[in-house]
Amino acid sequence: MTISVPATSANLGPGFDSLGLAVDLRNRVEFHHSKFFSVAIKGEGENNPRLKGNNLFISIFNEHYTRLTKNKQNFKFTFYNSIPMSRGLGSSSAVIVSAIAAAHEAAGIRVSKRRILNHALVYESHPDNITPAVMGGFNAATVEKNKVFSQKKHLPDYIKAIVAIPNKQMNTARGRTLLPKSYSKENATYNLSHTALSVAAFFNEDWEMLKLASQDRFHQKARMKTLPELFSVQKVAYESGALMSTLSGSGSTFFSMAYDEDAPMIANKLSQRFPDFIVKILDFDNNGLIIEK
Repeated sequence: MTISVPATSANLGPGFDSLGLAVDLRNRVEFHHSKFFSVAIKGEGENNPRLKGNNLFISIFNEHYTRLTKNKQNFKFTFYNSIPMSRGLGSSSAVIVSAIAAAHEAAGIRVSKRRILNHALVYESHPDNITPAVMGGFNAATVEKNKVFSQKKHLPDYIKAIVAIPNKQMNTARGRTLLPKSYSKENATYNLSHTALSVAAFFNEDWEMLKLASQDRFHQKARMKTLPELFSVQKVAYESGALMSTLSGSGSTFFSMAYDEDAPMIANKLSQRFPDFIVKILDFDNNGLIIEK
């Protein structure tokens, strides 16, 4: 059996802990029953021996498989990882979602994506990454009574994602410690109005509105100060024609959106200006979690 989950970019400027979208960069895991437990990793994390033992995926998988079957069983897992770790592209969400889905498939119990999403909320309390990881596309999401409520927008082929990935990790938990403990009414209203406008722009495909709508006063500047080059990344992206350019999650990746025909030029400018960054042009992913027999 094979499970795959896409990378995600969350917040998208003002939509702190509530907005996110999926891009076509996937982690895939193949697994089957085995006499002995084993883990093989190819791609991201393959040189980290700690991931070849009881990693986050295995822990969540075992928890759910045991809950569902009341049994313990050995499996062979092979991970094909494309999502960079601790770079703000939802690698943790991909692990959480794939582990829950894999456990249900291994137990022979097919459940809805919505059920998997709500299970994922136990391990990641905000829905901005886990929702697009499961559902694909652009999502606006909130949590009420331990359930995720969300709306999805299919993203068209004629817009592309450009991600600029620094050679520096940024821990999400540490990133949250950089944020203020409270916000003024003025800044809260600013972010609320810009989030509302962002959602409307996505659903109406008014891409030109996003440069204005995606401005933020909650989190981006505080996090970007830990890697000041990111301010220049955003400036170059906008000067080169990006429709929006925002910190991806808590960073360190910077996410930009552009029309298909503009994306190569923007990516080229970013690569030239920031040679230590990995710059990729990606399609948007509208599928989210994929389960293959």
